[in-house]
Amino acid sequence: MRPEDRRYASSHEWAKQDGDTILIGITDFAIDELCNGNIDDLVYCDLPEAGRQVDAGETFGEIESVKAVSDLLSPVAGEIVEVNPTVEEHLEAMAKDPWGKGWMIRIKPASTDLSHLMDAAAYEEHIATPH
Repeated sequence: MRPEDRRYASSHEWAKQDGDTILIGITDFAIDELCNGNIDDLVYCDLPEAGRQVDAGETFGEIESVKAVSDLLSPVAGEIVEVNPTVEEHLEAMAKDPWGKGWMIRIKPASTDLSHLMDAAAYEEHIATPH
């Protein structure tokens, strides 16, 4: 079961309330889909500069493995106030700890309402259902 202290987008990003900001990352499921369990297959991650405004569902970056390139979509609208410098340089940190050290961006949200995103149980159901 994925952590219950955050909400999940169908595109496999997670959002976690952290004070007046929201941390954004991608799920272990998304990482596994990109690299089939071999974290050395992750080759590149491009994250935005702090200060950029994003809308919910807007691409904020991309992650690349030897088999695919995937857009990173913001689950919430707001201003990116911080980018995790570790992730771009050390993709294994994100792969080994996607729920903690592997967060990607911190957003000052336009709204703290995350009800449009799935809870952990709904996300589990989502990834168990073939699409």
